[in-house]
Amino acid sequence: MQTRRIALAASIAALGFGLTACGGDDDSQASTTESSGAAAPSDSAPPPSSEASAEDSAGDAADGGSSDEITAPGTELQVGDTATVPYTYGTDKEGTVAITVTAIEQGESADLAEFGDRANGLVPYFVKFTVENVEGTDLSYSSVSLRAITADGRGTGVVISGDVEGKCESESADGDFTSAGATYESCRLQAAQEGVEVTGAEFDEDDYTDEPVVWTK
Repeated sequence: MQTRRIALAASIAALGFGLTACGGDDDSQASTTESSGAAAPSDSAPPPSSEASAEDSAGDAADGGSSDEITAPGTELQVGDTATVPYTYGTDKEGTVAITVTAIEQGESADLAEFGDRANGLVPYFVKFTVENVEGTDLSYSSVSLRAITADGRGTGVVISGDVEGKCESESADGDFTSAGATYESCRLQAAQEGVEVTGAEFDEDDYTDEPVVWTK
């Protein structure tokens, strides 16, 4: 059984409606309310600093350069880019994950049919992403959530909890998400009123609450 919840924007709140729709065993609810050059021959050996620099460069290349560096709060990225962030889940799981937003897609109004007629006028969006365990700490069964945003950096005013089968299904890490390099794919269903366009997504948890990492299309 899966519960879906919609909280509409405050502007809809004045209408004062609550939405409940049932599909099979599922309950759907909504209530009103994110150069190189050759050196000349010399009798003297190259300065030690040159050798050290070359060794440092080779070491950086072997280690993957700065790919594992923590992404600073407020960083702006493009869809397809990766943010590496410290992450906590529950009270006993913490580590570092690399989040890559792979797509932000607009769905069809019919995708929200199971949420009932009162969802008419809403347009669904699918924020698709991958999550990688960077350090190999135990993050089994954890889940990452992203929020859709509009061009002005605000949320859509509508919060949805649920899946659209075959198009956008929210996933969590499995029990094997405990080793470096382990990954899983997920999707966050969001919605906006007609005329409001989603242009990006953000991660705003933990250290990024005040200054989220943002991906734009």
